[in-house]
Amino acid sequence: MKRIAVIFTSTIAICVFAQNPPPSTSPVEFDVIIKGGTVYDGAGGEPQHVDLAIRTDRIAGIGDFKTTNAKVIVDATGLAVAPGFINMLSWSNESLIEDGRSQSEIRQGVTTEIMGEGESMGPVNDRIRAHMLRQQKDIHYEIKWNTLAEYLRYLEARGISCNVASFLGATTVREYAIGFEDKAPTPQQLDEMREIVRKEMEAGALGIGTSLIYPPAFYAKTDELIELCKVAAKYQGKYISHMRSEGNRLLEALDELIRISREAGIPAEVYHIKAAGQQNWSKIDNLLSHIEAAQNEGLKIRANMYTYTAAGTGLDACLPPWTEDGGYPALFKRLRDPATREKIAKEVKTPSNEWENLYLAAGSPDKILLVGFKSDKLKPLTGKSLAEAAKTRGKDPITTIMDLIAEDESRIDTIYFLMSEENVKKEMTKPWISFGSDEASQAWEGVFLKSNPHPRAYGNFARVLGKYVREEKVISLTEAVRRLSGLPATNLGLDHRGFIKEGMFADVVVFDPATIADRATFEKPHQYAVGMKQVFVNGVQVIKDGEHTGAKPGRALWGPGKL
Repeated sequence: MKRIAVIFTSTIAICVFAQNPPPSTSPVEFDVIIKGGTVYDGAGGEPQHVDLAIRTDRIAGIGDFKTTNAKVIVDATGLAVAPGFINMLSWSNESLIEDGRSQSEIRQGVTTEIMGEGESMGPVNDRIRAHMLRQQKDIHYEIKWNTLAEYLRYLEARGISCNVASFLGATTVREYAIGFEDKAPTPQQLDEMREIVRKEMEAGALGIGTSLIYPPAFYAKTDELIELCKVAAKYQGKYISHMRSEGNRLLEALDELIRISREAGIPAEVYHIKAAGQQNWSKIDNLLSHIEAAQNEGLKIRANMYTYTAAGTGLDACLPPWTEDGGYPALFKRLRDPATREKIAKEVKTPSNEWENLYLAAGSPDKILLVGFKSDKLKPLTGKSLAEAAKTRGKDPITTIMDLIAEDESRIDTIYFLMSEENVKKEMTKPWISFGSDEASQAWEGVFLKSNPHPRAYGNFARVLGKYVREEKVISLTEAVRRLSGLPATNLGLDHRGFIKEGMFADVVVFDPATIADRATFEKPHQYAVGMKQVFVNGVQVIKDGEHTGAKPGRALWGPGKL
């Protein structure tokens, strides 16, 4: 029993505790205080040794809170504190339906994922719904929405650990109004496409996204894209593009993007900037200088990148675009016709500037890696090169490409080794380039283990901070944080995101600059990055001491045009 001495004054009784003092009765001022860390503000300012306080979903203060009460105290001594990272190019459309924890990305500090490269999850009509169901591979789901905005709300209601936002895919708009055929829109169809853009921009889409090397996007002419972007521009939207060429006609493709930006009056961004194919590596300096010349002209042209020398897309990117006129069912039919196969094979092996031939761009079938099949029968080829698969089957590589696509009845996920490390570093030094994984968030478990993702799914952002900041010193830590947070938030016009500043939403990460690193490889891609200690999304702790808490506080974020 504690002994208590009571001392009476004229009007007050003072209790003096002879042993343990009572717990503090001071009110709790904050929900979280992160103390003792080095704070990087996301704007490129000098890092500061200050504490950070969170109340509900906002950053409530920055300063000295060592004697202040909070429900949770995080000791960040020796660690970096930064705004949550923004993945400028996420393909987590389906993976977040399967697993809302976004494990592979949240463990790197990604608190916001941006979707919509060419195809988006809405709007949906019967034609698109059938297409989406036909494309499903390892992850199967019902389509319970009709618009892009409804899809984002569906994710939020289902529960996600990260924030999500999306561009409206110009491919999806085209499929909705026209279909999968190689034809221009009629005036009535173009009006319908404009109306789709208007509705989705008013509902919160970020802008228009294109992926112009792939059919049916390939079939769209520049004027069509300008008309869609004019509508998006009225709602402060952006245009973001996997350009019509990243190889033989790289500079001409950039000219198209700049023309769209200029004539539609819209900011534009190059998806995953690169010079693809060894014969095109020397074009990178001209590409970068052309963008900077457009910037000097007053155009808002930006880019994002991933931190690897290999691209990831479908095996069908080896085939000429006309093969998909009418959609995938038409492609599979053509691949079963001997005369058509002969024509396709001839075009695949013939150099051309008319389309982006990734078979020739890779330079060799042993630089083409097969990583994702729909058919269980073909899954044993996962992780094999095209050269190995061809040898196993006793066929030449081009015949093997056609056979595999026809048998799997899918595009087949494929990795192409196309870029140079020197160019990756050149791109990284540009202050106007942010980062995107061009992959889906993954988990080291369950259905995700049925295929191999590109290692960028697990490592793209940690690789910036580990390999290129700490080890190779290509850019500073302050600059890397700015490019991972404040730059993309500003480019997108995200509301109160991307910075460590009082009043901003509390998307906050705490990591160890000395140990943060990617672990995923092309041979073993399912490996989580290391060094990320704590992650908060909208003020809720999602990563605690390096492990996922199971919390899903993520929200749908909206473009500035939302009514």
